[in-house]
Amino acid sequence: MRRRWPAATPAPESVPARRLPVPLLAVTSSLASALSSGRALVSALAPARALAMAMALLVPAGAAAQTVSLEDLLSPSFPSGLVAAPFGGHVAWVMNDEGRRNIWVASPPSYDARQLTGYDADDGQDIGGLTFSPDGGTLVFVRGGGANRQGENPNPTSDPAGAEQALWRIDLHRGDPVRIGPGTSPAISPRGDEVVFLRGGNIWHAPLDGSTEPSVMVQVRGGPGSLNWSPDGGRLAFASNRGSHAFIGVYDAARASITWLEPSVDRDTSPAWSPDGSRVAFIRMAASNLENRLFRPRREAMPWSIWVADPTTGQGREIWRAEPGPGSAFRGVVASAQLFWGADDHIAFPWERNGWTLLYSVPADGGTATLLTPGQFEVEYVTMTADRRQLVFNSNQDDIDRRHLWRVSPSGGPPTALTSGDGIEWAPTPTSDGGALAFLRSDARTPAHPAVMVGDVAEARATARRATDGQATARELVPGSIPDRFPAHRLVVPEAVTITATDGMEIPAQLFLPPDLQAGERRPALLFLHGGSRRQMLLGFHYGSYYHHMYAMKQYLAARNYVVLSLNFRSGTGYGMEFREADDYGAAGASEFRDVLGAGLYLKARPDVDPDRIGLWGGSYGGYLTAMGLARASDLFAAGVDIHGVHDWNVGIRTFVPSYNPLEVPEQARTAYLASPVSSLDTWRSPVLVISGDDDRNVSFIETVTLVEALRDRDVHVEQLVFPDEVHSFLRHQNWLTTFRATADFFDSMLGGG
Repeated sequence: MRRRWPAATPAPESVPARRLPVPLLAVTSSLASALSSGRALVSALAPARALAMAMALLVPAGAAAQTVSLEDLLSPSFPSGLVAAPFGGHVAWVMNDEGRRNIWVASPPSYDARQLTGYDADDGQDIGGLTFSPDGGTLVFVRGGGANRQGENPNPTSDPAGAEQALWRIDLHRGDPVRIGPGTSPAISPRGDEVVFLRGGNIWHAPLDGSTEPSVMVQVRGGPGSLNWSPDGGRLAFASNRGSHAFIGVYDAARASITWLEPSVDRDTSPAWSPDGSRVAFIRMAASNLENRLFRPRREAMPWSIWVADPTTGQGREIWRAEPGPGSAFRGVVASAQLFWGADDHIAFPWERNGWTLLYSVPADGGTATLLTPGQFEVEYVTMTADRRQLVFNSNQDDIDRRHLWRVSPSGGPPTALTSGDGIEWAPTPTSDGGALAFLRSDARTPAHPAVMVGDVAEARATARRATDGQATARELVPGSIPDRFPAHRLVVPEAVTITATDGMEIPAQLFLPPDLQAGERRPALLFLHGGSRRQMLLGFHYGSYYHHMYAMKQYLAARNYVVLSLNFRSGTGYGMEFREADDYGAAGASEFRDVLGAGLYLKARPDVDPDRIGLWGGSYGGYLTAMGLARASDLFAAGVDIHGVHDWNVGIRTFVPSYNPLEVPEQARTAYLASPVSSLDTWRSPVLVISGDDDRNVSFIETVTLVEALRDRDVHVEQLVFPDEVHSFLRHQNWLTTFRATADFFDSMLGGG
């Protein structure tokens, strides 16, 4: 249940700014050292810094014993990319151990995990695309990140030798990884003889045994993707993106020919084979759905549909169409494909018909859609068991600020809960033999880690009930993966609260209170704003690595005597379509800035917050809202940290849609400009730290360059931290540590925390 504080007095869209009375200087490393050793050289400081230091020295002595280090907080390995083998019951995943990324594998019956690769450097080279061979004995994976528009692969260490994105293979039982060649998106044939992948706009293939060099298999116009083998391995379905439209093609290896499935002017995607390989289903969306609506509300569109076609003749028909109105614009789930063809010849799919992303199914021959997951909640991660008889998914049903696992039949029937409680579970991965369910989990004090629930998925709930008798429902796949130095017992459990935006809308948030907060004390406060904006912060360590780090940072700041509020502002996920597609959000009017103002006023009204020491921070979309707060409410927010934020929507949109031309849509462009921080720089007075990598592919680095120069022209105190060759979601562990140290030091110096 959320705790409701009295609604703050509504404030105007732009709060008058105030200039700080004294100059603010950056903390030097020698001063930081003196502080850490208790030698506070107050006399050497500028007045504002001296005041901040004096405030810090007034923190109760017991607080020092409760401090935690960033190194300890970020010490656990982060798991991702969990996959199951088609045979043998194996599961594999990636562990990022302080920047050292490696593949781990576990096998039945004991599921004792072991490390498969031996990469030992924080080099920023990602690992993903894990794909098992049909016999479960070989893994193919991708190492390295994709190229930017200039053809440059991520190289955050600035290695003079450069970097690449390449496919590798490794035997589960012996040997080291073997390089296959440059490429991404591997798909191994069900015959086990070859792997296909993408390189340079073509589909390539290579023998899995490495007997010959890779070669081009399919060379066609457009950009191929969604590679999907037929069950017998004789044909390959793929999507071909042609810009304004997209086709589904089927390549027949025996005939060396391509059949296009009901080609049209629409955009076709997500091909899925029937269990017997005789049909292919796919999603069709109207080309008009490409109309530029980035960062603007969209609840309706030309209704999307599901088609089924013959892969030999290409002839097909529509078997289902979304109804006009809410849900007519397609919204997907986190899955390898968006259509799930069950053994009972029902096709399951996500749909937002009632304003929430839920699962439905329809007979493959056509008919009325059946709602599989009734209620008001969001389905997120979805997979299907190897026998195609169960869908396993996570959602926030009955627990809106967490995620739990469920199962349901593609043909219908009541869903069954597999997990519950105070934890967060995601990435459900049933094993090929049906004997276990692997997944990832966390909670408020426990970081993400892989776990396994042994036993038939259908019996998992019964196992969970037996937990009251002392039997564990699941166990860690890597016991001891969370280091002893991780300060779990010193972390606070966040509280779900609701704040009132300045237009009266109720907005969910999580509150982190300092562990030693005493009655009558007033502490500095910080407002955290997530990115996306299609994100939801949870009551525990997040399932995304970026926000897993950010959750640790919120805990760190709470331990440093800050009251921390994490805001799930409108346009985020988890609370339904109306909340996500809020009126006038983003480039259509920045309506979520009212949530930011409401959150600042909420903090200001709290009896445990010093109203003159409120800051805000966030990355990406959160950096955008941080800049909005500083530009339009400098009298409310005394300082901010803007991490790779968007500052001009007309620039930000073009980053994702290069063809976007503001001159072609002048009214839309003017609205976008007025919804941007750059339109309000003359009222920006509060100091800011800006942080960015100059190889950012999500927010152009020029946004940071332009902002810093504009603030310098206006005599605003601005500090900067730039990482050469780093991307948006920092790839190097060291860069996360540097970012968080700089953020904490900046707030300590400006707000007197720490």
